Amino acid sequence: MEQTKLTEPILKLDNVSYQYRNQYHAVEAVKEVSAEFYEGKMYAIIGKSGSGKSTLLSLMAGLALPTEGQVIYKDTATDSVDLDKYRRENVAVVYQSFNLFPLMTCLENVCFPLELLGMKPKHASVTAKEYIEHVNLPDSVYKRFPNMISGGEKQRVAIARALASGAKVILADEPTGNLDIANGEKIVQLLRDLAHNDNYTVIVVTHDLSITEVADEVMQMSDGYLQPLLLDEFPAFNTFESIEQD
Repeated sequence: MEQTKLTEPILKLDNVSYQYRNQYHAVEAVKEVSAEFYEGKMYAIIGKSGSGKSTLLSLMAGLALPTEGQVIYKDTATDSVDLDKYRRENVAVVYQSFNLFPLMTCLENVCFPLELLGMKPKHASVTAKEYIEHVNLPDSVYKRFPNMISGGEKQRVAIARALASGAKVILADEPTGNLDIANGEKIVQLLRDLAHNDNYTVIVVTHDLSITEVADEVMQMSDGYLQPLLLDEFPAFNTFESIEQD
């Protein structure tokens, strides 16, 4: 599907760097990263363990602020906003380990962000069911707890919860890492459909090179630096030595 590049990116990284510091030394995990992310596209950021890709995701998610540079969402830098509100309303993270609330049913998990936004429980339940249907899950999961469903179903519930937040940027941290190949492919296709059909911005941080086959743009993280990869560079991926999780 050919994508039309919007005039302005929804998310922008402007010369972003980040250091982990303690009293003995500093480690520069992200170095001078600049990139633009547009609505309606799916991006893959790949890299070996320790390359800085998960740190970069945490900066985009507002879990930390850059040491230098800025993360800019719709022309506003994250260092000038309420980060709790930013994380609650503007970006949603989908994790490898799902991070569902174990003592809540699947329906209650998806209702949670809706009620945080002030929606009445009855209305939240109706809306949550719509999101669960949107990620191709049957209504039989409503009353089930996370430990009663499969890994692929858990990830779909996690994605439904992300959608329920109202965020237009979905950050997926190794979303296929705990899934078998078949379920992993279905989750990747779902994320791609959310970008292409529903105009979300989907950014997948991964060591799973198969995701590069369906992403609109691929970037490689190496030693803290981020660079775009062109289609004719993809075969070089096969030379990676056992890309591990960051």
